[in-house]
Amino acid sequence: MKSMSRPSNEHFRTVFILSASILIVVMNTTMFNIALPNILSEFSLQPSEGAWIVSGYSIVLAIFTITFTRLSDYLPIRTLLTIGISIFSLSSFIGFFADSYLWLLISRLCQAAGAASIPGLSMVFAGRYIPMTRRGSAYALIASATSLGFGLGPVVGGLITDYLNWNFLFIVTFMVFGVLPVLYKFMPLEQAERGSFDVIGAILSGTSATLFLLYISTFTHFYLLGGLLSAALLWWRINRTKAPFIQPELVLNSHYRRIVFMSYIGFTLHFAILFLMPIMLEQVYGRGAAAIGFIIFPGAILSAVAAIYVGRLIDSYGNIKVLLLSQILLMISALVFFFLAGVNPYMIMVAYMFTSFGFSSLSSSSTNEISKILPNNQIGAGIGLKQQTHFIGSATGSVLAGILLEISSQPYTAVNFKLPFGTLIILMVASWTTLFIYSRKIKHLADVQKNDI
Repeated sequence: MKSMSRPSNEHFRTVFILSASILIVVMNTTMFNIALPNILSEFSLQPSEGAWIVSGYSIVLAIFTITFTRLSDYLPIRTLLTIGISIFSLSSFIGFFADSYLWLLISRLCQAAGAASIPGLSMVFAGRYIPMTRRGSAYALIASATSLGFGLGPVVGGLITDYLNWNFLFIVTFMVFGVLPVLYKFMPLEQAERGSFDVIGAILSGTSATLFLLYISTFTHFYLLGGLLSAALLWWRINRTKAPFIQPELVLNSHYRRIVFMSYIGFTLHFAILFLMPIMLEQVYGRGAAAIGFIIFPGAILSAVAAIYVGRLIDSYGNIKVLLLSQILLMISALVFFFLAGVNPYMIMVAYMFTSFGFSSLSSSSTNEISKILPNNQIGAGIGLKQQTHFIGSATGSVLAGILLEISSQPYTAVNFKLPFGTLIILMVASWTTLFIYSRKIKHLADVQKNDI
């Protein structure tokens, strides 16, 4: 992709506009998390079935996010955003009239196909047009919008669900269509390059992710075998194609893999918590949708405000220290949920403040670290693959939490939530270990390079 603009601080306002779009996309996820108890009741669904309203959305996001980011190597970002936002808006309009679980699910999946263009392309845009000296702040702004979306989503979703109906949630997401004229004014011009898009690789990548998540939700060995076969075919394909959908250099890069794994754990934890909180607050504490939203809101707002300072911390002290901060905050959140969530609902509020702040720190610092360790020609694909992993983690968190919760029978008590919250502590131990290994390897590499000089 050839650009007619060089990296410039002036493009920071475009990142701000893109962040506004991300805000609505993220709200679309958390609004439906809050409405989930009502949807489960209206359509007589089990938690694991209802989880597909959230996790199915994440699966499609995972598949199409990396597709849009790979296409950005050949097509203008503005064109791809126009396509994505148009699909998202049209699906929101159709979803407003959904009167069955199937109709609702299809609307959500179509929404996800369009929404996938926004987060990934925003990251690519920042990596391509924002100077390295301000890139950490740009990624932090995107993370801040994500956190604000996580905060506003429960409040808006709770109020709309309580006083109108969950169908009206689709009206909120339709508003993203208004961003298009602004993007056309401020987005830099790009010239498309000729290239061959690896359609087969894209299909195999999406199939592998989908079968993996189907196996987690059903434990059907057919899905596991199919996922492994699809992954093997994908690996064979990317090593024998001139312009593969996923660059094999990324998969073989151990530093990159460790960062992506930490991000995967972070998203799994966050979305498991977002899935469990509304159900716990509704069944254990008898709170309605609006009250649930206001309990979740403070943590996300704190994270949105703190993300501004996270960007400054990244630019001043580096990514590793902020990654460490994120791991500390996420571990504290998992421990508070496990030991104190059953005490009173305000412990859930406190725990989510740590979750949201830690998640925001992890998201911005890990993305910035990837843009630092990868060569320029791999940043787009690297961020795209990382974004795909994010959404796989989102789906994994929702489905895993639903399965662990269903081991107990309804109505759920505080004790029934111990197993899913305890599992999150184990995941954070794995993430801590990965960060320890990564930081030592990076330090060793820096020492070797210093000695060579």
